[in-house]
Amino acid sequence: MSEKMKLIQRVLIIKLRHHGDTLLITPVINTLKANFPNAKVDILINKETMPMIEHFSSIHHIFVLDKAWKNEGKLARLRHEWKLITDLRNQQYDVVINLADQWNSAIITRFTGAKIRVGYDIYKRQSPIWKKCFTHLIPLGSVDNKHIVEQNLALLQPLQLPKIDTQVSMAYSHQDKHIVTEKLKAHKVLGSYIVIQPTSRWFFKCWDESKWSKLIDALEQEGNQIVLTSGPDPREQEMVETIIKGCTSNSVVSLSGQLSLPQLAALIDNARLFIGVDSVPMHMAAALKTPLIALFGPSKLFHWSPWKHIGEVLWAGNYGELPDPDDVNTNTETRYLSLIPVEDVLNAVRGQLK
Repeated sequence: MSEKMKLIQRVLIIKLRHHGDTLLITPVINTLKANFPNAKVDILINKETMPMIEHFSSIHHIFVLDKAWKNEGKLARLRHEWKLITDLRNQQYDVVINLADQWNSAIITRFTGAKIRVGYDIYKRQSPIWKKCFTHLIPLGSVDNKHIVEQNLALLQPLQLPKIDTQVSMAYSHQDKHIVTEKLKAHKVLGSYIVIQPTSRWFFKCWDESKWSKLIDALEQEGNQIVLTSGPDPREQEMVETIIKGCTSNSVVSLSGQLSLPQLAALIDNARLFIGVDSVPMHMAAALKTPLIALFGPSKLFHWSPWKHIGEVLWAGNYGELPDPDDVNTNTETRYLSLIPVEDVLNAVRGQLK
C-alpha cells in the first residue's frame, strides 16, 4: 500500500438498491476497516434498506435517499437532494466507492469532490459524463460472472489493499434478541426450532404452498418445532396462512409479518436450521452461519447464491428446464420452484439435522 493510501481517513460507499444488495456490501466495509482501522466509513443507501445495516458497528454514519421525497413535489425533492449532496461534500471524503449503476449515484460521487472516486465501467454507461464522474473505472465485464460479493470487492482494486475480508455481516441489537425471545416464549417455544421463510416479494421465486405444508408435517412428525416467518406484505402473510391451513399439525408457530429485519436476524441466528427461497432472509442465514436449505429457481445462481453458507442449495434447474433469468417476467404467477420434490428437500433437511 502506498504512503498516499495510508492517509485515507474518510470513505463513502454508495449502494442504492434493495435489501439483499445492501447486506452484501458489508465485506467492502469489513475490508476497508481491516486496512484502515481508524478510518470513518459512511454509507449512502435507500432509506428502506437501512434495517440491514443500522446495527453494524463498523459504519460511522448512514446517509439515505428517501423515495418518499418524490411525493413532496419537485421543488421539495430537489431541496432534499441538494441538502444531501451538500452534507456529503462537507465530509471531505478521501475515497468514494460507488457500487451502484444509477446516474444519480454517479453524479453524487462526482460532487463529493473526493480525490479517489471508483465505479463500474458498464456497457450501458459509456457516456463521457459517466466517465468524468470517476477517477477509476473497473470493467464490470471482468467480474460479471462472479458473485455479487466479489463484484463489490473488485471496486477496491485501485486501493491495492493487502487484506481482503470476504465475510458478510448481519447485526442486530440486544433489544431485538429480547423481543424475539419473548415472542417465542409466548408461543411456548423454549427449545430448538427451525425457521422457514417460504415467501419472497417476487412470487416466481416461491415454492408451492401445498409442498411447504407437506414438508412441515413431515418435519413436525420427526419432532421438530417449526417457526414460520414472512415480510409484512399482505400477499406474503396470506401465503403463510394458506400453508398453515394445509398442515395437519396445529403446533406450527407463525411470526409472519411480526418481525423487523434485525429481529428476524436474531430469530435466524438462534435457529437450528433455516429453510427458505432466494430472498434476503436466506442471505441473512448465510451471514449468521446458521445452517440452511435454500430453494432456487431462475435466478443467476453464480450471482445470488448464499455466500459462504453452511448447508445445501437445491436448484430447480436440476429437475427440469427453466427460463433464462434475463427473460423472466418478475410479475408472473408461475412457480418455477415447483420442479423441486418435497422428498429431496426433506432429505436435505435431514442431512443438516444429523
